[in-house]
Amino acid sequence: MSQPRPHKPSRRGILAAGGALGLTAVLAACGNDKKDGDSKGEGGAAKSGPWSFKDDRGQTAKRDATPKNIVAFTGVAAALFDYGIECKGVFGPTKTKDGKADVQAGDMDISKLTIIGNEWGQFKIEKYAALAPDVLISTMFDDQGTLWYVPEESKEKVLKVGAPSVGVSVYDRQMTHPLQRILALAESLGADVKADKVVKAKKRFEDASERLRKVAKAHKNIKVLVGSASQELFYVSGTNLSADLEYFKSLGVNFIEPPEKAKKESGGWFENLSWENVDKYDADIIMMDNRTSAIQPADLDKSKPTWKKLPAVKAGQVIPRVTEPIFSYDKCAPILEDLADAIEKAKKLKKGA
Repeated sequence: MSQPRPHKPSRRGILAAGGALGLTAVLAACGNDKKDGDSKGEGGAAKSGPWSFKDDRGQTAKRDATPKNIVAFTGVAAALFDYGIECKGVFGPTKTKDGKADVQAGDMDISKLTIIGNEWGQFKIEKYAALAPDVLISTMFDDQGTLWYVPEESKEKVLKVGAPSVGVSVYDRQMTHPLQRILALAESLGADVKADKVVKAKKRFEDASERLRKVAKAHKNIKVLVGSASQELFYVSGTNLSADLEYFKSLGVNFIEPPEKAKKESGGWFENLSWENVDKYDADIIMMDNRTSAIQPADLDKSKPTWKKLPAVKAGQVIPRVTEPIFSYDKCAPILEDLADAIEKAKKLKKGA
C-alpha cells in the first residue's frame, strides 16, 4: 500500500508522513503483574483459560486469560469493533484537528478511547502503561515485523511494558489475507464470527468482489491511476506490495503501473512526480488517497493549476482511495462496490481533453 508522507527519508517516514519521566516506576507497577499461559493453538477462541494467537511474524502472543485491556492501531481497533471487540486504547490517526473522528476510526466512539498517540512518531508510553494492557496489536507494512505506528526509537520501552504484541501483515499480499487474519484474531478475543451480521458482511464482500471482476472485464479499456498528494509532490502508486491494489488487480482492474526504476526511491511503492509533470500518465479514473495526511482533491482544485487540467479531473472521474482499509468485511465490501460503480460509469478519455 502506497502511503507517502513528505520530508521523510525512509519508507516508514514517507508512509506515515528518550523515555518519559517516571516511566520506570509505571512499568514496574503496570507491566509485569500477569503470568502468561501456555499456547493453545493458533488463534482459537478462548472465552476462559489460557489465550494465544500466532501472528504473521510467526510469534505467538500468550496470556493466562483472553485479553480485555486491548491497545491497537486505530484501523485494527476499528476492524475489531465491527466484530464486537472493543479496545481500551488506540494509537495512530484517530482524531482530526477539528476534533472529529478520523476516517481510520471507523464506527468507534473516539470519546471513549484513550488515545496513546494521534500522529506519526507519537506514542505516550506512560499513558499506555497506565492502561495495564493485555495485548498490543498493529499492522505491518514490511517483511521485517515492524509494528505500524509504534515508533522505532521507543519500541523497546513499549514492549517492556509487558503486554505481548500481535502483528497482522498487510504487506505484499492481497486484502483477503488481513481480512481473514483480523477475523481469526477477533474470534480468539471472543467475537461470534458466525453472527448474522458477520456472515452477511462476508457474503456482501464476496458478492462485491465478483461484481468488480465482471465490471473490470467488461471495461478493461478504462485505465485507473492511484495517487496521493503533498504540497511538493504527486505520488503515483504501483499495485505491488499494497493489499488493496494487489487484490483489485487480481480481479482485473486495469491500473497504470509506474516503472520499477521510478519506484526505487520509495522501496518499490510509488513514483514521485513534480506538479509540473503530473500529467505524465493517461488516466481515465484517478483514485486519491483519502487519509487526512494527504491533500484532498477539493484543496488541489484551489492550489494546483496543473491538477485541474487533468482529463480525469475535468471529467469528474476522481474517486477516493481508502489507502489504509479497515480490515473487516463490513468496511471492505463498500470499497469494492464503489470502485465497480466508478469503472462502470467512467467514460474513456483522451489525453489533453
